[in-house]
Amino acid sequence: MKVLVTGGAGFIASHVVDGYVERGHDVVVVDDLSSGRRENVNRRAELIEADLRDPKTIEGLRGRGFDLVNHHAAQIDVRVSVANPAADAELNIVAALRLFQAMIDDGVKKIVFASSGGAAYGEPVFAPQTEEHPVNPISPYGCAKLAIDQYLGYYRSVHGVAAASLRYGNVYGPRQRKDGEAGVVAIFAGALLDGSPVRINGTGEQTRDYVFVEDVMRANMAVSESDLTGIFNVGTGRETSVNELFATLRNAIGSQAKAEHAPAKAGEQMRSVLDGSKLRKAAGLPEPVLIEEGIRRTVEWLRSMGA
Repeated sequence: MKVLVTGGAGFIASHVVDGYVERGHDVVVVDDLSSGRRENVNRRAELIEADLRDPKTIEGLRGRGFDLVNHHAAQIDVRVSVANPAADAELNIVAALRLFQAMIDDGVKKIVFASSGGAAYGEPVFAPQTEEHPVNPISPYGCAKLAIDQYLGYYRSVHGVAAASLRYGNVYGPRQRKDGEAGVVAIFAGALLDGSPVRINGTGEQTRDYVFVEDVMRANMAVSESDLTGIFNVGTGRETSVNELFATLRNAIGSQAKAEHAPAKAGEQMRSVLDGSKLRKAAGLPEPVLIEEGIRRTVEWLRSMGA
């Protein structure tokens, strides 16, 4: 296939690019490098440095014969979305729709979208949260992810375009930046390796579903290379508190450091855990990487990079 990956210089999508390249697909990456890194991009992929909010970028992608669009480009900071919902929507909704419409007009066969489980579902009514869990986003970021999930449902129903939304848990692993709002594993690990203080917001009992990036890559390959469409969780079904995460990282690094506690973030979600069995069963995927193993491999990578 000829595949377009937006945001392909970023942490998660660069692994997705690697997956496509290793399977012999022809990959084009579009990334403005505002948070992604050029060195993340597979050398066998073409990189276009451009902003998807610029109409010229969309026009430049027309006529290239893409079979599949994998859309990861996004404004990912929840705090930024709260401070400026309109700016968040310009990239996370409007630019995405312009891209999708242009590619549909060109005859694209499938769209794969990087969505969010925790941000879309909100606080659990039941756990682990399945794809049938009620949606209740509590941030503009979550509202935008949910909106695109629903727009893709429209494209499937009205335009007959195959589309799949992957609702991720908290993804971690090699290439995650420690200066990013969403990179708590990298932030904690980087601080522990540097001998810097680690700060936990609130009690640390808030939980998340930490998903190793290799499992996310496999999920993307599964929906890209099959006729699977619709919404799928990408999660482990295992809740890990921030305190437990810190202890696991500390053990993996061999540190005796203690964490400092800061005031809780206003409006922070207390629980999030995703049931990812629907996609694993449908695609025959292996069981997810255990967090202890994923943390070990992440720390090993950070040390190899001199972090």
